Amino acid sequence: MNSPTTLPATYRSLLQVRGLPRLVVAAMLGRIGGQMASVALVLFALERFHSPAVAGITVFASAFPGIVVSPLAGAILDRSGRIKLIMLDYAVAALAMALIVALGAAGVLSAALLVGVAALSSFTNPLSGAGTRTLFPILVPRDLWDRANAVDSVSYVVAAVVGAPLAGSIAGLVGRPAALTATAAMFAAAALSLLGMAPLPLPRPPSGDQRVFREAWQGLAYVVRNPSLRGLAVSISVSNIASGLLIVGLPVLVLEHLHENAAVVGLLWALSAVTGGVVAILVGHHGTHGRERRLIVAGLLVAAVACAVLAPLPGLGVVAAAMLLWGAAGGLIDIGMFSMRQRRTDPAWFGRAFAVSMSLNWVGSPIGSAAAGPLIGAGLGIALGTGAGFAFIAVLIAVLMIPATAMAIAAPPPPG
Repeated sequence: MNSPTTLPATYRSLLQVRGLPRLVVAAMLGRIGGQMASVALVLFALERFHSPAVAGITVFASAFPGIVVSPLAGAILDRSGRIKLIMLDYAVAALAMALIVALGAAGVLSAALLVGVAALSSFTNPLSGAGTRTLFPILVPRDLWDRANAVDSVSYVVAAVVGAPLAGSIAGLVGRPAALTATAAMFAAAALSLLGMAPLPLPRPPSGDQRVFREAWQGLAYVVRNPSLRGLAVSISVSNIASGLLIVGLPVLVLEHLHENAAVVGLLWALSAVTGGVVAILVGHHGTHGRERRLIVAGLLVAAVACAVLAPLPGLGVVAAAMLLWGAAGGLIDIGMFSMRQRRTDPAWFGRAFAVSMSLNWVGSPIGSAAAGPLIGAGLGIALGTGAGFAFIAVLIAVLMIPATAMAIAAPPPPG
């Protein structure tokens, strides 16, 4: 694991890394499903319940429980077959989307039931989210990490380019339930794509089922005591409050203020994703070692500017330009964050540290989505302006809390 390679440091060399192409395909399908779900759930809730508050709470419920259980998920990943766990999460997500459609067709779907199904499906989220991310540094030799991270970041881009417009187009042309059905099919395809994949070696042997909760607690402690992971958790989570507000605020801006259709919502997310992909590829090509912190800070600043541009509720052309900025920011943040987390985490802690770190980084998004309803009720411009404020605060936090270089980590040794 992470041994030097005789392969040239090129993107083409990644095709020769055993198991990596298949993992990338599965991760991409799963992320397309995730992008479709975020758009389809919001559009479905807005149509059925005519309430941004219900839409925001649904998005919150689809993410927050998974964040709470992420330390336990990380401990399980470090001691179990990760491929099967990733497949389990994709299967649960597919069943949840299908269940929402079935309950809606039966006429028994209430707002509370929608939120409940979304919440139950979220508990397994860290298994695929952290599971796929931990496999990249395990499979890929260290001198190809930057390029692998760029490819992984681009898979998010492809997911947004395909997923958001696909969900929006299906919702607009066929119907909101059809968009959820297509989302379920995408998650099912992600699970099936991993069938028969050879199991990968664990970074360490399991130490007994009775210690899994202790290991989960130690994973959380490792992240808190790691200065880099701690700084990422605080700054990125604060920035993602803006992301959560935008997930709900952008459809409201497009549908109700600009009087466009659901497909435009998806196209705007796709536009931002394309910019992020271009930025990630360029940065990955030139390498990130020693520049991770600067990339993250720059990305957070660009994201803040993008939110500030949207706050006055501009026309469609300016909204599109702001989404281009938002995408570029994501490319900078992702490639810097992926590289920093890999380089500053002990491989024996990849499962636990990555699961906790990714969940803490993301916690702001469901919080922002939950707050979007009341804030939009006070005024859409107020909601988007609040997002810009949190994004600018995140820049300051990143400067103050993320160390420029790796620092000593005070954490207990891995058990076993």
